[in-house]
Amino acid sequence: MTDTANPLIRIAGLSKSFGDFVAVDDIHLDIGRSELFSILGGSGCGKSTLLRMLAGFETPSAGKVEIDGIDVTHLPPYERPVNMMFQSYAVFPHMNVEKNIAYGLRKDRVGKHEIARRVDDMLELVQLGDFRQRKTDQLSGGQLQRVALARALIKRPKVLLLDEPLAALDKKLRERTQFELMNIQDELGITFVVVTHDQEEAMTLSSRIAVMNEGRFLQVGEPKEIYEYPCNRFVANFIGTINTFEGTVASVDPDGISIQCEELGSTLRAVGDYAVAVGQAVGVAVRPEKIFISRSEPEDLYDARLRGIVDDQGYLGNLSLYRVRLESGKMIQVSSQNRRRSSKRFVEWDDEIWISWQPLSAVVLVD
Repeated sequence: MTDTANPLIRIAGLSKSFGDFVAVDDIHLDIGRSELFSILGGSGCGKSTLLRMLAGFETPSAGKVEIDGIDVTHLPPYERPVNMMFQSYAVFPHMNVEKNIAYGLRKDRVGKHEIARRVDDMLELVQLGDFRQRKTDQLSGGQLQRVALARALIKRPKVLLLDEPLAALDKKLRERTQFELMNIQDELGITFVVVTHDQEEAMTLSSRIAVMNEGRFLQVGEPKEIYEYPCNRFVANFIGTINTFEGTVASVDPDGISIQCEELGSTLRAVGDYAVAVGQAVGVAVRPEKIFISRSEPEDLYDARLRGIVDDQGYLGNLSLYRVRLESGKMIQVSSQNRRRSSKRFVEWDDEIWISWQPLSAVVLVD
C-alpha cells in the first residue's frame, strides 16, 4: 500500500481554464514518496495540462501545488525539484549520448569530475555504457527513450514527470521498457508521475492510478481496485473490456442483491455491499475473462446461466475471444485462456453454447 500520510506532492483545489474552457477542474490529490503514479485518460481530458502545472509550465487558475512541504504553485520550472521527460524525448541531435545526458549538469556549472562520475552512473543505470559516443540519429527508439530518461534523472529531482513516455515505441519494446522503468524507479526511489492514455501501460507501471475525464478525477486507486471495482460506467468501460447489462434491483439481502434484467430475460445475482434500494435502476458489469463458455448447461444454480450462439471468434495465441449472441439478441464478449496446445477449436461459428459467471464476478454500477 502507498503511504500518503506524509505525501511528497499535495495538490489542493487545482484548476486551469483557457477562456470559457475548463481543462482541469478542482483536482485534489496526494502522491506519496517513491510512488509511481499514473494519470490515465483519453485525449483532451486535461491530464497533460495537469502535468504541465506540476512542472511549472502552466499557471493554475486556482488552487495550489506543494512539493515536499513547499508551495511551488507560482515558482518557475527551474526553481522546482522536478524534471520532465517529454513524449518527443527532445534529445539534441548535434550531441552524442554522453553530452546529452550531461547537458543539465553543465548548465548548472557542476564540476567536471562530478559530471563524469554521475554520467557514468546514469549510463550504467540505463545500460547505454557502450553507446556513450554515439550520435542520437544512430540510436533506436528504445535507446533514445533511455537517453532522455537518463538526462532527466541525472539532476536527481525529487519528482520526475513523464508525458506519454512510451508512446513512440512498438508494442514489444514498449512492454519491455515498462519493466525497465519500474526497475529504475525502484532503484532510485524517485517519485514518478506518468501521464498516459494506454490502459495496459498504466496498469503495468503504477502503484496507483487516477482515471481522468473532462478535467476531473473519477477514481483514484491501485490498478487491481480500479479494474475489479470500477466506481461508475465510464471507468468500467475505459479500463479494459467489459459487458454491461441494464436492470432493476429486485431484492437486497445480507449476501448480495438480485437484479432483474429485462434485456436478458433473467435475474442476475451480485455479491457485495452496495448502497442500492429495491426498484432502483442499475447496471451490471462482467469482464470477458470472468465468463465461462460450455456446450452443456452449467449445474451451479447460483451462477448466471444464459444460452446463445457463437456469432464470431478470434484466436490470439494465449487466449481466444468469442462474441456470443444471446437468445434476447444481446451480444456478449467472452475470453478463454488457451491452456492446451491444439489445432482444433473448442467451439465453432454458429455453435449453440452456454455462458455463465459467478455472482462474485458481477459489478453493480449505480451511475
